[in-house]
Amino acid sequence: MKNSKSTDKYQYINIDNIKYKTRLTKKFTKRKIYEEKDPRKVLAFIPGTIRKVFVTQGKKVREGDKILILEAMKMNNIIISPLDGTVKHVNVKQGKIVAKNELLIEIA
Repeated sequence: MKNSKSTDKYQYINIDNIKYKTRLTKKFTKRKIYEEKDPRKVLAFIPGTIRKVFVTQGKKVREGDKILILEAMKMNNIIISPLDGTVKHVNVKQGKIVAKNELLIEIA
């Protein structure tokens, strides 16, 4: 007797140079594709309120410099520069409420 799943379409995936035959779920095929984060774009890692902005457009920053304070869940989170560069654009001001993953600062 034939298995009803034998008519399902199989796909092959390659992991560490080993080929696997599998059926992919709809959830897997419709997933959001992973994108590597751009270190030049500083995003809010949690929703909160901007308490202080230490930089302005055109200011040179070094890796590790304080660029702003994001208050979330009654805690002040100091956001630091991920790399050396010049502030290209500041998208927030003191007192602004931001959502998770909102673009805060761009560094060139």
